[in-house]
Amino acid sequence: MKEKQKTEHLWRTEKYNVLWHNHKSYLYIRELLKKNASYSVVKTEIKIALKTPTTKSNVMNAADHMWGYFKKRASPEEKSHYLDLKSAFKNDEKDEEVLRLFLKTLAHQYQVQYLIESTILK
Repeated sequence: MKEKQKTEHLWRTEKYNVLWHNHKSYLYIRELLKKNASYSVVKTEIKIALKTPTTKSNVMNAADHMWGYFKKRASPEEKSHYLDLKSAFKNDEKDEEVLRLFLKTLAHQYQVQYLIESTILK
């Protein structure tokens, strides 16, 4: 596998994990990729981003991005459940793992391979 393909594969599997942790790092790495950054540079920036503690806003932003894969296919009950989980997380009634597990369940249910392969849902 060529370095560019290897770098693109790394980003494809890590981008939602990065977004879950740090939106600014997500944007920064996207810019690096546009400039054809090397695999090692991208990998290092991903490692740095993943060390950043999550925040509610970053988690909810990443969750909404992933939800976008299901919003047109999800049942009204699934949509309601997603909104309830987000609200509970926002109000400290649930932790981020509950939200992540629901998205993982939907990814497998609807066979969204892009998300299934993402490290955030592993």
